[in-house]
Amino acid sequence: MPGPLDGIRIVDLTAVVSGPFATLHLADMGAVVTKIEPPEGDIMRNPGTPPTKGMGPIFLAANRNKKSVCLDLKRPEAVEVVKRLTASADVFVHNNRPQAIERLGLGYDDIRAVNPSIIYAYCLGYKRSGPYGAKPAYDDLVQGASGAAMLSARASGGEPRFLPSLIVDKTTGLHLAMGILGALVHRTRTGQGQLVEVPMLETITSFWLAEHLYDATYDPPRGTIGYARILNPHRRPARTKDGYVCMLAVTDRQWEALCNGVGREDLKSDPRVSSVAARANQQPLVQQIVNEIALTRTTAEWLAFCDAHDIPAMPVNDLDDLFEDPHLKATDFFTTREHPTEGRVRTVASPLGFSETPTEFRHHAGFLGADGPEVLGAVGYSDAEIADLEARGILKVVR
Repeated sequence: MPGPLDGIRIVDLTAVVSGPFATLHLADMGAVVTKIEPPEGDIMRNPGTPPTKGMGPIFLAANRNKKSVCLDLKRPEAVEVVKRLTASADVFVHNNRPQAIERLGLGYDDIRAVNPSIIYAYCLGYKRSGPYGAKPAYDDLVQGASGAAMLSARASGGEPRFLPSLIVDKTTGLHLAMGILGALVHRTRTGQGQLVEVPMLETITSFWLAEHLYDATYDPPRGTIGYARILNPHRRPARTKDGYVCMLAVTDRQWEALCNGVGREDLKSDPRVSSVAARANQQPLVQQIVNEIALTRTTAEWLAFCDAHDIPAMPVNDLDDLFEDPHLKATDFFTTREHPTEGRVRTVASPLGFSETPTEFRHHAGFLGADGPEVLGAVGYSDAEIADLEARGILKVVR
C-alpha cells in the first residue's frame, strides 16, 4: 500500500541532523526524496565505526528511503542539474544559511523561476530577519541560547549543561516536516507554492516555553518563569530497594490508593497534598514523598502494586534494555535487516501509524551518490551526458 505522500517529489539539500530528520519522516510516508550531497558527503556519514567508511550509524538512521546524488555545487553545471531536478519536484528543502545558498544561485527566487508552484522550505539557526540571522548554528549553541542548558542547571542546582540528545536539531526537523506538510495542503487547495522558514532558536524556545513561560504568561507576572513541577530537584526516577521506578499518583483516587498501600493515611488529610489542586502547586513536596515511599519496596513490587491500583508507573530502562523491552518487541519497533554492504543492521520503526496509507521501510541509505545516474536519467539526461558529468567531476558516484 502506498504511503500518504506517495508521488510527492522532494529535492533535499539538507545535511547533518535537523533537515535529514525532517525528510526522513517524509520519505517514510512515501515521498520520493532525492538527497543532494557534496563531494565529501554528508558530515554525518563519519561518526561511528561502520564496516565501510562513510556509512556511519547516524547517517543510516536519518537517511533511509532516500536516493543519494553527489554534486559539486561550486560548479555552475551542478547547479543546473539541481534546477532541472527541481523543475519537476514538489518540494525543495535545505538547511544551509540562506545567504550561502543564494550565492550558489539556489535561493527561493532562483528555484521559483524554474518551478513557480514549488514549496521551498528551509531551516536555519535564527530567524533571518533578526540580528542573529546570518550566524551559524548547531544544536549545542541553540541549547545555550534558548535557555535549555540553564534549565538543566535550575533543575539540578549544578552547572549549566546540554541535554544528552540532539533535541534542537530533531525538534526543528519535526517542525520543518510539519511546515512542508502544511504548505502541501495549501498548494493542493490553491495551486500556490510558497516559502517556508523554520528557525532553530524560535522553534526550540517555543517548545520550552509551552510549559516554562508559566506565571510569566501574565503581564505583570504573577509568579516566576519556569514550571515548578519540572524544575524541582526531586523530579527524578524514584530509588527502590533494588533499582528505580517512575510512578505518578495524579488523581485523588490514585493518591489515596498509594497512601493506603504504604500506611500513610495521614497524607490524605494533609492540606498541602490532599487534593489534585493542592498537589499541583506542591510538586517538590509530592515528589519528595514519593521518593521516600519508593524505598520501601522493590521495583517489581511497585510495578505490580501500581498496575493493581491503576497508578501510572514504568520501569527505568537503560538504552541497552530497550532491545528487550516487551512492548517494543511486541510492536516490532526494532527490526534487523540485511544491508547490501554493511551486513546486518538494526533499524527502528517509524512512530507514525496510518490505517490506510502505512509508512514503509523501502531501502537503506546507500553509498555517496550511488543513485545519481538513475535520478538524472529519470529527468531526461542521456547516458552520455551523465558519463560526461561524472568524468568532469561534477557528478560523483561511489560504487
